[in-house]
Amino acid sequence: MTRPLRWLGQALVLALIMLAIGTLADTPAYTSFPADKAMIRLSFSHGGARDCRDRTAEELAALPPNMRAPQICSRERVPVRLEVDLDGRPLVHADLPPGGLRGDGPSRIYEGFSVAPGRYTVDARLRDSARADGFDWTRTAEITLEPRQNLVIEFKSDAGGFVIQ
Repeated sequence: MTRPLRWLGQALVLALIMLAIGTLADTPAYTSFPADKAMIRLSFSHGGARDCRDRTAEELAALPPNMRAPQICSRERVPVRLEVDLDGRPLVHADLPPGGLRGDGPSRIYEGFSVAPGRYTVDARLRDSARADGFDWTRTAEITLEPRQNLVIEFKSDAGGFVIQ
C-alpha cells in the first residue's frame, strides 16, 4: 500500500472512532432528577447526652484531690430519637444509635426524599437525652417546594436546633 492510502485509512478509522465517542457522549440523554419532583434531604451528625451522676461526699473524699470531679459520666452516649413529618405523614421515625466502637460518637443520618412540588408543613422533633418521652428539640415550618428544588433539613444545636434551608 502506498503512503497516501495509509493516511487516508488512518484518518477514516480516527473519524469513525470520534463519531462513536461523540454519539455515546450525547446519547442516551441523562437526567439526574425528574423535572416534576422536588427533593427533601435530611442530614445531620449529633451526639446524644451521656449518662452522668453526682458523686457522693464519701466517693469524693476517697479520691486524690486532683481527681475530685463532682460528676461521673459513662463514655457511651444515648441514642438520638428523630421524627420528621411532612403534612402529618411520617418521613422519618428512627432511633439513631451512637457511632464509634464504644458507642461514644455522634449519631448520623443522611436521607433524601422525592416529593411532589407544593406547599407543606414540616414537623421535626429530636430527643438527645435519656428521658423516656417527649422531645428536647422541635421545629415546625411552612415550606413551598418548586420543581427540582433541593431542600435541606439539618440539625445544629449551636444554631438553635433544626435549620431548614
